Amino acid sequence: MNIVCLDLEGVLVPEIWIAFAEASGIPELKRTTRDEPDYNKLMNWRLSILKEHGLGLKEIQETIAKIDPIPGAKEFLDELRSLTQVIIISDTFEQFATPLMKKLGWPTIMCNSLEVADDGAIIGFQMRCEKSKLTTVKALQSIGYETIASGDSFNDLGMIQASKAGFLFKSTEQIKKDYPQYPAFEEYDELLAAIKAAL
Repeated sequence: MNIVCLDLEGVLVPEIWIAFAEASGIPELKRTTRDEPDYNKLMNWRLSILKEHGLGLKEIQETIAKIDPIPGAKEFLDELRSLTQVIIISDTFEQFATPLMKKLGWPTIMCNSLEVADDGAIIGFQMRCEKSKLTTVKALQSIGYETIASGDSFNDLGMIQASKAGFLFKSTEQIKKDYPQYPAFEEYDELLAAIKAAL
């Protein structure tokens, strides 16, 4: 029994923080897991910038409302879900992901949660578990699934390495160079063909 595990941002939808950096005019917020492997460090740094600028959940959600899936993402996901089980494993947060899941046809997602004050300030975040992508893939394997994984960033490498087949998708030149053992694709039809071959 197979299950495909996909990253969300950069793979199915544009990077939320990059979109918000552009909307808010704060270029520092463009830093993502493609640049910083330590997610806790990255998130704490982001929260300090939000606090400094007096920005909260409402402003980020206003940006997210304008984000559409990457062209072809929903069709890719629909076709993939007709072939096998698919789960999105993301380090994003429920408060960010829900409007995007609606646009993608409500696929299953496992992600984290923000701690939000009454005034809308984001005061912290709750990670679902340690190394959430790798831990989730190992948990799926422990209940009888063979996993196939795809993502674009440093935080996807654990689930890609632990799966029976793993693919980089729309990744950086540096990650592709550092991990040449993983096929790297830029187009959904290429990724779909590779996953079909691995099923």
